[in-house]
Amino acid sequence: MAIDQKARYAYILEYYDSQAEMIRRYQLLYFLADDTIEMHDIKNRRIFLKRCQYDGIKLSDFFVGSIVNIYSRNLTVVEYADEFTRSANVKNHQRTLAMIKPDAFKNAGSIISAINNAGFRIANMKVFSLSRTEAEEFYSVHRNREFFDGLVDFMQQKPIMALELVKSNAILDWRAFMGPTNSNTARQNAPKSIRARYGTDGRMNAVHGSDSAENAIKEINFFFGTGHKFTSTAQFSDSASSCCLIKPHAFKENITGEILQEILNNKNFAIGALQLFSLSKENAADMLEVYKGVISEYVAMVDELSSGPLIAIEIIAKGTDKQHGVNQFRDFVGPFDPQIAKILRPNTLRAKFGINKIRNAIHCTDLPEDGNLEVEYFFHLLQ
Repeated sequence: MAIDQKARYAYILEYYDSQAEMIRRYQLLYFLADDTIEMHDIKNRRIFLKRCQYDGIKLSDFFVGSIVNIYSRNLTVVEYADEFTRSANVKNHQRTLAMIKPDAFKNAGSIISAINNAGFRIANMKVFSLSRTEAEEFYSVHRNREFFDGLVDFMQQKPIMALELVKSNAILDWRAFMGPTNSNTARQNAPKSIRARYGTDGRMNAVHGSDSAENAIKEINFFFGTGHKFTSTAQFSDSASSCCLIKPHAFKENITGEILQEILNNKNFAIGALQLFSLSKENAADMLEVYKGVISEYVAMVDELSSGPLIAIEIIAKGTDKQHGVNQFRDFVGPFDPQIAKILRPNTLRAKFGINKIRNAIHCTDLPEDGNLEVEYFFHLLQ
């Protein structure tokens, strides 16, 4: 059936203009017939961007809370501009909370790959370390159950990863994809489920998922809302800390999980902190300032780093040679140019996942004295 040439979705977007120190609001129209966009400056009541196609922008990128990058501006979708758009998007972009529990954290990369392959979009991601009080609050609905104390103790053992997932029918689809609560039952009845593949038993069952729309909102707000202040898991461990960024192109290409699992499998490193960010062009320029005037690709590097969501990770060197942690991780990442890496260091991350000097999958700290500074930038200053 032909698409109505006039059919379009309408969104309200906000952009923080750091030079003017003000928030600018736009209405964006997405035309279904030819996948074109048009933007209007709401305050000034004029066209900001004439109708055109924009590479890298898809209809699935637009839902409340998402960030889209248009001409180096990170614009946040804050509301739907009409009832037609709201109705369609509420149906197609349901949210749920997923949690990777302590027992499965070592397999977090593989689980993220499975999540991406199942058609879920990751709208938010962060590593947390729960205190007893926080674990009790999250599982308060089970407070009078006999397994409550054991569950709370288990959730304090190691870091967990919380993810906000978006998909049509996300709540039920994620619960089905997790599998039965008991991992042994899952292996019998749903052998391809997450709990069957990565869980141990009824308590150590790898993952958690919201069980209703009401609880999804509550649980997403628990981890990603503004009402609760968690202690950072970052260790800021001087020469042992190195900063790793999984770049926007890698996130868009759904290879984040594969890269993360390679890091988790390396016994020389541990993850101190991890979080999804979307950098403004100014933030990206600040982050990469050390390369300005040194590397000819600097401007293109800034454009790439501010082109969409990225994953920032604090890498902690393990073993007896911690003072050389930055150098160790840089060697693991490989040469700046993936084409050179494929020839000289084929087992490195950039050789496996990079495309060119700009889209080389990973940024890592180059100089030992900069490791803690870059980690501080993401896990202290940007917080």
